[in-house]
Amino acid sequence: MSALEKSPETAGSTPLMTLGGVSQVFDTKAGPIRAVDNVDLSVNPGEVLCLVGESGSGKTTAARMAAGLARPTSGRVAFDGTDIWSMKRNDFATFRRSVQYVHQDPYASLNPTRTIQQTITAPLLKHGVVKSKKEAADRAVELLTKVDLTPAENYLPKYPHQLSGGQRQRVAVARALTLDPKLIIADESTSMLDVSIRISVLAMLGRLRDDLGVGFLFITHDLAIAKYFGWRGKTAVMYLGRIVEFGPTPKIINAPTHPYTRALIDAIPEPDPDLTKTKGRESLRSLEIPSLAHLPSGCSFHPRCPQFEDGLCDGAVPELTTIRSGQSAACHVVARDGVPGAEDGGPPDEPGT
Repeated sequence: MSALEKSPETAGSTPLMTLGGVSQVFDTKAGPIRAVDNVDLSVNPGEVLCLVGESGSGKTTAARMAAGLARPTSGRVAFDGTDIWSMKRNDFATFRRSVQYVHQDPYASLNPTRTIQQTITAPLLKHGVVKSKKEAADRAVELLTKVDLTPAENYLPKYPHQLSGGQRQRVAVARALTLDPKLIIADESTSMLDVSIRISVLAMLGRLRDDLGVGFLFITHDLAIAKYFGWRGKTAVMYLGRIVEFGPTPKIINAPTHPYTRALIDAIPEPDPDLTKTKGRESLRSLEIPSLAHLPSGCSFHPRCPQFEDGLCDGAVPELTTIRSGQSAACHVVARDGVPGAEDGGPPDEPGT
């Protein structure tokens, strides 16, 4: 099964955003680097898709292609069913307004010479969303209130350096909402925040997801964050440029099939020390991540995989294959043997948001 397969409730509808077999190759002194390799993903209207993996797995490169900030070396990026790179100039501009990007670093993503009011009102005025500066200021107050910066009037005259990291990230989200986007790409948007602030920002994003019906492509290295924010959505696990597991988030969290996904889940810290002592862990053969310039043959995870079989895993590159209903993995051993003892899904109650 491809990661483009739709759930029953969305079958028959056109995905909001589609990455179809996209690859991104960079030419370097060390030779060509395939940062993203033949990735299929889709996000439906109002849906959350979490893209999870270690640093260097290609998550941000895939996100930049989805946002139209980088053109894929091969493959197709489509928005509402239309290839974005075949769009006319006006249509492409509409697409760029419909897809907004929230960057990882709130310290660098805001112009330090602009007040918060100028930051929020600039896109409103530039794109003709409002007719006057007064209307733009009123809209800025509404947007800051939506992201829990209240009373909003207190924040409008301030500069970014006068705000905390969490407040800056909320301003970045408010700016992303100025053009009524259909899709928000949040690239590690909470990773630089303190834990307590991180939870409040995630709760705010979850409320916007529900109230505004905005789709999210949520990039994170932390499966615990994916569980909290994307429980009702889907999760794709990425390793060295390829999708290695895909499915509904509850199944990925509670019944992972790929050895790499299981290793990521084992790395999530447990608050209970007794549970930490008894928790079974996936013993990796190596902690070293291979270089993209010199990828291993066959499955790129095989030098680290505890299920490695000589002659099988280092032969052909595994395809993303249906393991059970709604869940797929790219693993020769799992595709052949299945996952003994794994539960099919997760508890019905949703944690967090």
